[in-house]
Amino acid sequence: MRRGGGYSGRSGGRGGGRGDYYKNKYGGGGRGGRGRGGYNIGRGSAANDTDANKSSSDPAAEPAPRAYDPNVPRPGGDNGGTHADFINLLRRMDHKQYPAYHDIESSTKGWVNDIEGYTLYIGRAQSDPFAKPTRCRIVVKNETAKFPPLSYQNKVRSVALGDFLNRKFYECCKEMGADVSEGSGQGGGWSGPKGGDIDITKPTQHVIEQSAVTILKNGDICAQFTVSLPARGRSILGHKAVQIFDQTLPQLVQKTLLYNSLDASAVTRHVLNVEDQEWVRSNLEIRGLVAFIPDGAILPRKSGADDRPMEDDVNQKVVRFHSPDTLRVSFDLPNMGKTLAGIGIRKGITLIVGGGFHGKSTVLSALQVGMYNKIPGDGREFCVCSTNAVKIRAEDGRSVSEVNITPFINNLPFGKKTDCFTTADASGSTSQATNIMESLEMGAKTLLIDEDTCATNFMIRDDKMMELVHKDKEPITPFLYKIKTLAQNGISVILVVGSCGDFFDVGDTTILMDSYSCFDVSARAKQIAAAKAANNGALAASKASFGVVTPRCPVGVAFKPNNKVSVRSKNIIAYGDVELDLSGLEQLVCKEQTNSISLALQRLGALEPGSTATIYQILAQLNTILDIDGLGALSNGQFDGSLARPRVFEIAGAINRLRKDGSMVQHKP
Repeated sequence: MRRGGGYSGRSGGRGGGRGDYYKNKYGGGGRGGRGRGGYNIGRGSAANDTDANKSSSDPAAEPAPRAYDPNVPRPGGDNGGTHADFINLLRRMDHKQYPAYHDIESSTKGWVNDIEGYTLYIGRAQSDPFAKPTRCRIVVKNETAKFPPLSYQNKVRSVALGDFLNRKFYECCKEMGADVSEGSGQGGGWSGPKGGDIDITKPTQHVIEQSAVTILKNGDICAQFTVSLPARGRSILGHKAVQIFDQTLPQLVQKTLLYNSLDASAVTRHVLNVEDQEWVRSNLEIRGLVAFIPDGAILPRKSGADDRPMEDDVNQKVVRFHSPDTLRVSFDLPNMGKTLAGIGIRKGITLIVGGGFHGKSTVLSALQVGMYNKIPGDGREFCVCSTNAVKIRAEDGRSVSEVNITPFINNLPFGKKTDCFTTADASGSTSQATNIMESLEMGAKTLLIDEDTCATNFMIRDDKMMELVHKDKEPITPFLYKIKTLAQNGISVILVVGSCGDFFDVGDTTILMDSYSCFDVSARAKQIAAAKAANNGALAASKASFGVVTPRCPVGVAFKPNNKVSVRSKNIIAYGDVELDLSGLEQLVCKEQTNSISLALQRLGALEPGSTATIYQILAQLNTILDIDGLGALSNGQFDGSLARPRVFEIAGAINRLRKDGSMVQHKP
């Protein structure tokens, strides 16, 4: 039997047989051409515009490197028709070779199910059973879904409703077993059955704008998820595909995306609760506050790996938060019709003190995610913080590119400059100074700091050390000496401190945590400070200005990843040839935000050489685009349900941590 010439030859993909058949039928470079060989995506964002079909022998013909998204549908992969047409097509595919699945791709026409009232869109079909699953989108017409217009009448309500439906879709997938693949746990090997599972983004305790389930402007419901197309070996399991798309998926739509199938009171409660949280946060500024924690809040979490609230057990009850009378404020909630009382943390310098394990860091941990709304029952609902609050910490070993850290560090040994500081291995003090300056560059108005994660020599210098090591020999101006000037410039600080009372000299409010109970000890702290001034009065005598925040510009070429981008976890992005570590960005709450950050970084590759756009200007513009067009603007609208919206501070944090020489330059007016 001849091996290599005809369609039946097993090595045809190498010698012009089977590979040519699939190349002619589906285009591209044979079976591998669809998966890795690339294709002209055509219109798209800077992150997705590429044409890998151009000759590699002609360098001039090559476009600038762009990120390659293997799930973006190939042009022409746009079939469509009725639901009956779609199901019949799947039946005809039974036992065919896996690439035949490309015939179900439908990026704009869709497969219309008039009976169930939705249209199914299918992105680029996966190249084989082991590849990334196929992205799908379902759009349920408004007249079918029948959600009251009041439930999505503004951005906050629309996000809240989408979050609620995402949770229902995810829970229903679990209950139905729709998220379990064929042959799961059976060890069928390569030739066994596989695929068939439906997956949608797993929700967290936070209500964040996401792309899994969204409400379109006309009230249509859009759900984006993935389906691992079923197969045995490389042969299509058509009957299983029919079961997924003709039975399981319609049931999911019926149970989770139609108003009449849901608990109407639960929908209303979720939406209005989230909107009231947003309302409280929006009123912080006019009340002169930077944060608020309601009485009765449950701040402790189950564990470091479980973000759900801690529960009472037989041995001990969870201590609910209770505000001291002197710091209590109240809000009259517009939707829930009740008055909410709790502690109002005022602008200025707030110290949180107390013994170890008494709840200081627990309070700060709740505040550092207080810019995100929570689901009802989380325990931290209405625990809100200013949207421009940034958690600051030391971050030994991080890279730094052209940051002016002179407000804190000057006169380094051997004449090394700090007005344009660059290093691949920052120390604890230089990294913490950098983190503050980068946050201020992006417009941070509140700094959240826990001494447990700080560099001690950056925070304080006591009088004994000042006597032994002369000021001229110490490059660091401690944070203690700058915190007051920050406050005078409109930058508030919430600082957890348990070991140094010198901060009493500068604190406006001091809160004591004792066995998770909260007390106002501001008067006592000021009394102690008056009795013994820090550093023999040197702190009080310090009148130095804060210094200058120097704007910087990203350099586009440094952000071209050469078609290699992979989000490995919430904290790790493999970007080009480097690993981007985001573990220092403690306000990231889900991997979906990191997915969005990876796409945002790739857009920077389109910056013109010599661009003078600052990082602040670029991300402000991106924020406006996302406000108008949603998260689809990042992924070119190609059915990506794995995105959640990050803040500009976390996007900037990723940009600043990319280990690429010359990634940033200081802006020259």
